[in-house]
Amino acid sequence: MYGGHFVELGAIIREFNLEVLHGCKDYEKIHILKASINRPGLQLVGFYDYFDTTRIQLLGMVEWTYLTKLSPEERQQRFDDLFSRPLPAVIIARNLEVFPECLAAAKKYDRTLLRTSQDTAAIQNLLITSLNRSLSPQITRHGDLVEIYGEGVLLLGEGGVGKSETAVELIKRGHRLIADDAVEIHRVGPNSLIGMAPELIRYYVELRGIGVIDVRRLFGMAAVKDSQEINLIINLEQWKEGMLYDRLGLENMYTSILDVELPTLTIPVNPGRNLAIIIEVAAMNNRHKKMGYNAAQEFTDQINQHFDQQIADHQTEL
Repeated sequence: MYGGHFVELGAIIREFNLEVLHGCKDYEKIHILKASINRPGLQLVGFYDYFDTTRIQLLGMVEWTYLTKLSPEERQQRFDDLFSRPLPAVIIARNLEVFPECLAAAKKYDRTLLRTSQDTAAIQNLLITSLNRSLSPQITRHGDLVEIYGEGVLLLGEGGVGKSETAVELIKRGHRLIADDAVEIHRVGPNSLIGMAPELIRYYVELRGIGVIDVRRLFGMAAVKDSQEINLIINLEQWKEGMLYDRLGLENMYTSILDVELPTLTIPVNPGRNLAIIIEVAAMNNRHKKMGYNAAQEFTDQINQHFDQQIADHQTEL
């Protein structure tokens, strides 16, 4: 299973359809603790002064070409030196033919030996991306995550405020659902958060009065997405009389999740307000701000210029 502190090797094998050439005892339950993947080129020439045995080892064409130039006795020694370490797994890329000495060392020291048809660089990048996502710091928030015009919008608010209903309306307008009710949030970079749904409730939405619906089956595959970077947070709250809500948009508010600051808006919910359209506009406006255009600032500048001109004209008349 995937978790916040480790990934079981069996999950990696299934995700990337890896061929098991030799599996040690309970190999599917081996804990992968690091997202880094090691190419053991230096180790194959005998340099083990710094060697992290918790990483998956990946052998590609470079390592294989070097090993072909060695005698069987030398290859056996190199593989014995490598497999004698407590490695979680060794993966051979490009469907390269397995040296008998490699398989013998894997069996001798009972290490897991795997193989894939993918290119070395491709499988390395895919493994690192997958492991970074699974091993990254994470938190679960109550809310809905929707992709709107490429922007990941996280809808937050108290139960019954209309998050799920708004998400369904956005889906009907051509946008995509990532998660309803519970959003798993992973920090995958210094300033980047990825949201996804817990596997048990993925693609489902609960609507009060109707019950649970399967968005994927009801609206089609184009209406759902497995994960999405979070770009904007929108807090939905019941309209409160006397509350001062931002009318210009000059004040930038942020919410910190896993030490990442995300731009945040608070939208009051009131009968007659079309929340789906308002949230669409908010998503588009957020994109504009990221691209350097701020309509609120431009409007304010125009107003200030107008008053400055009025003052200047008045002083001229005097």
